[in-house]
Amino acid sequence: MAGTAVLRRLNWRLGTIREVVVETDRAATLHLDVDDWPGHLPGMHVDVRLTAEDGYQAERSYSIASAPDDRLLALTVERFDDGEVSPWMTEVAQAGDSFELRGPVGGYFVWDDADRAPVLLVGGGSGVVPLMSMARHRTRRSIPTRMRLLYSARSQDDILYRAELDKMAAAGDGFEVVYTFTRAPPPSWTGYHRRVDGQMLADVSFGERMNSPAFVCGPTPFVEAVAQSLVLLGHAPGRVKTERFGPTGGSS
Repeated sequence: MAGTAVLRRLNWRLGTIREVVVETDRAATLHLDVDDWPGHLPGMHVDVRLTAEDGYQAERSYSIASAPDDRLLALTVERFDDGEVSPWMTEVAQAGDSFELRGPVGGYFVWDDADRAPVLLVGGGSGVVPLMSMARHRTRRSIPTRMRLLYSARSQDDILYRAELDKMAAAGDGFEVVYTFTRAPPPSWTGYHRRVDGQMLADVSFGERMNSPAFVCGPTPFVEAVAQSLVLLGHAPGRVKTERFGPTGGSS
């Protein structure tokens, strides 16, 4: 199925916004009805194309936040002030608006739920978005595979999906979330308060590291450092999947 998604011809489709959910001061989730949506796998992304009145077009890629079984397609977008696409999607777009998208794209950075080895997810900032699709998929299907998310954010105000993640973790069904704050931790915070490092990754890794898949997403320097540390800790290189974006977010 993943291979088919990568190799087939991808056409532009019309997506209509049904709801806009404000996630943080800089991020919003757009819930979309998409014409003839073919379905996706957890971890995939789409290309978005906006067309101005004068015909000028801008394209960016955004990870899918929704689970494959969700009725609406969810895209969570972080605003970049000098971006061509994200300011419209986070500040202007509203229910009823439409735009073009193409996908789903990708077949490498996807979680195969038939693989029941425990899954480690490591997200930096908005890099948590495709990881959320995986976590939601696990919850929607009641998949018993253990899953642990290490989420690095600047402050608690920058966390995406905080209430939903905490609810998933509170269910006690094998999903865990660990936060680390790089700038301003919450008052009386006793958890991690630093950038992700080797010791932190050793703490959150599962015992069966060679067999445990790891998915890492975030800014390029973050992803490269985490992936290298995971391999040094004993994770099989072929089981460490990465997705990264550049200094401007890769999807402005």
